[in-house]
Amino acid sequence: MNTETLAARPYLASLSAMIGISLLIMLVALDSTVVGTAMPRIVAELQGYSLYPWIASSYLMTNAVMIPIIGRVGDLYGRKPFVLASIVLFTLASVLCGMAESMLQLILARGLQGVGGGMLTGVAFASVTDLFPDRLQRVRWQAMLSASFGIASAVGPALGGWMTEHFGWRSVFYVNVPVALLAFPIIWRYLPKIVHHDGRDKTIDWLGAVLLAVAMVTLLLATEEGQSVGLSSWIFIVLLSGAVVAGLLFIRHQSRSQAPVIPMILFASSAVRYLSILGVLSGLVMFALVFYTPLLLQGSFGLSPNQAGLMLTPLLISVTIGSILNGRLLQYLQHPERLVAYGLIGLFIGSLCLATVTPHTPRALLMAIFGLCGLSLGFQLPNLTIQIQAAVARQHLGVASALIQTMRMLGSMLGTSIAAMIVNFAYSRHINSGLTAAHISDSGIVQLLATPQVLVRQEDHHALLQLAQQQGVPAEPLLELARSGLMAGVHHVYLACALLAAVCFVISLKLPPYTLHISASPHDKENEQPL
Repeated sequence: MNTETLAARPYLASLSAMIGISLLIMLVALDSTVVGTAMPRIVAELQGYSLYPWIASSYLMTNAVMIPIIGRVGDLYGRKPFVLASIVLFTLASVLCGMAESMLQLILARGLQGVGGGMLTGVAFASVTDLFPDRLQRVRWQAMLSASFGIASAVGPALGGWMTEHFGWRSVFYVNVPVALLAFPIIWRYLPKIVHHDGRDKTIDWLGAVLLAVAMVTLLLATEEGQSVGLSSWIFIVLLSGAVVAGLLFIRHQSRSQAPVIPMILFASSAVRYLSILGVLSGLVMFALVFYTPLLLQGSFGLSPNQAGLMLTPLLISVTIGSILNGRLLQYLQHPERLVAYGLIGLFIGSLCLATVTPHTPRALLMAIFGLCGLSLGFQLPNLTIQIQAAVARQHLGVASALIQTMRMLGSMLGTSIAAMIVNFAYSRHINSGLTAAHISDSGIVQLLATPQVLVRQEDHHALLQLAQQQGVPAEPLLELARSGLMAGVHHVYLACALLAAVCFVISLKLPPYTLHISASPHDKENEQPL
């Protein structure tokens, strides 16, 4: 289908296609939020706190690798077939996650789920540009995607907590199945297949894809190794060096490739460079907030999964509200690019406030702080996609949309590892200091308190009570020591988020101006210049 045919499509057909895409956005958002609330219970049952970050990292790593690859493939062959394939793969992987009997099986299944999620993300957002070539019209329809993401994100934490308590943690993965079954026939029927690449050369740079994957994997392994054995370990140094070398080789190869996965020409635009950095940092901050807050609420504050999910809901509801407000304000502002900076001010303040919360903080105040952080993120996340689409030539819309999603996934992947490193370091330091001051050296007690798993796993909790009784040591101060140690670690993560928000604010002030009131007509040249 070409642009002229697309322009003649009935309104209801385009609306139906957008409903299908919105369901896919809900699928990804729902999976992320319901799983986050269930994570402490998963760790408790499968006994693997040391692998806690890997459940997210394996998903994010394969997700980040697949997004740019599928973005390129979608430009060459049309996006519809890959949207349909991603639904099937994502659903199958979700079922495998629910069937996992060990942390290793779950991590592998999450990696496969990340492949499906990366395919889905890599083509779903770019499909909107196929349906609505006009930028202003596209921004208005983006509000529908933002609302879908926000609704799923808002429902996710409470739904995940409720399902975990009543049906077990496995049920949170099966919730993806009905959404996928609803989305598949709508996409099949109403999403048009549009191919922008008219040339005969449809080469895919598989070597570039392999180099990108190697760089991602070694970087993830380096961060995981750094948090477990320290930054001075020779293994960490070797892995980090390997990641740097693979990354440099990838960049060098992409600059020479005839069909690059990520065209280096995109980075000739200062807007693309700044937006890519903001994508990495915003993904890091958002995932650190969403992934470690449930552990804080359940481990340190003693909330149930359902209560923790309800407490986290304002964060994700406010992302939706912020995104909708963002879409409404963009078309009226003389400098719409400044909305990113305005949102970062709120994120900075919110992160600083979170670094001061305790179990005694009023629930209403805590939910208000979460709401401020979510509202601030709502002014950033959609703008990254909108602005990068405005900054590139039309033939690069798909790969540019995929690029910003890849950067966000890369930031999220790094965020889980870096946050884990911060939490584990602060927790261990706090525990060691407390045990030394109390003159406790029993190996059993030390081992049980080595990780925050003792706070979320009942078996470890009871074992600590028994050992404390045998040693004639009060058990409650030991548990309080673990709670305060975990709280200190997560507080350090919030402070790091505030620092990154300040860095992002400075970068956002450098974003070049852009306008929405320019249409991409059927007669646009394929080599139109970026704005």
